[in-house]
Amino acid sequence: MSQKTKPNKFTEILPTQRLPNWIKPSIGTASQLERMQKLIKENQLNTICEEARCPNRGECYASGTATFLLGGSICTRSCAFCQVEKGMTPLRLDPNEARRVADAVNQLKLKYVVLTSVARDDLPDHGASLFTKTIFEIRKINQHIDIEVLTPDFWGGHVKNSEGVKAQKERLKTVLDAKPICFNHNIETVERLQKSVRRGATYKRSLDLLQAASELDNSIPTKSGLMVGLGENEREVVQVLQDLRSVNCQQITIGQYLRPSLTHIPVQRYWHPNEFEHLAKIANSLGFKKINSGPLVRSSYHASEQK
Repeated sequence: MSQKTKPNKFTEILPTQRLPNWIKPSIGTASQLERMQKLIKENQLNTICEEARCPNRGECYASGTATFLLGGSICTRSCAFCQVEKGMTPLRLDPNEARRVADAVNQLKLKYVVLTSVARDDLPDHGASLFTKTIFEIRKINQHIDIEVLTPDFWGGHVKNSEGVKAQKERLKTVLDAKPICFNHNIETVERLQKSVRRGATYKRSLDLLQAASELDNSIPTKSGLMVGLGENEREVVQVLQDLRSVNCQQITIGQYLRPSLTHIPVQRYWHPNEFEHLAKIANSLGFKKINSGPLVRSSYHASEQK
């Protein structure tokens, strides 16, 4: 059964916070929304679009795209920003999930697919095989579909650092051997805020994963995503961009954090669209090959578009 998110230290009574006028999610049309939601329900699938209440899901559904969420709908991590349900006893893996995702991709006639997953620290391979099985099933239907993966850090449990690094690389190699068109792993926030925002993950571990991906197969571009509005400053954001480039991360998304509920970490500031344009120029000067920066930008937003 699904577990309800319990109140935490961020639960508080706040006056209604008005969104700035530049935060305007697209809602799409009723018929297109209904078609996509019907398909998801019929195939018993999960999407990060719904689970994380992405502000762009109306626009993406209207264009017939979605980011599929593998491994169920309950995450073993409890990040303070994320709407996905948390729990240490996730749902049992569904052996037919990969096939159903492939069937949905076929029905939608997608040419570009994004696969992500909840963190499954309870599994021996931390969910790496969820990606490879789904890629295999999609390519059984059409070998020409481009598939991007957005993975967790494949790290967990009480292990020595050397053992963790070795296991992490083995899980990563499993995914890269399936030849996705892009490998994405989100660093999420600046180094100073990692502990309060990303429980169970670390800044260095994410950088190491992206570096390992680039070294294991440099033909697969690496990508990462960053949220602003959590209390960071521009200098810290620029440092993240520099650190990502130092490990050969080639693509970046930068978007505004929007608080899903009162149980999540509060928004400290709404960055102006002009500031996102400024960050994009900095990212360009640092050598990122693909940059998507704006208030409503998310990891998979316009993922198929190449600059």
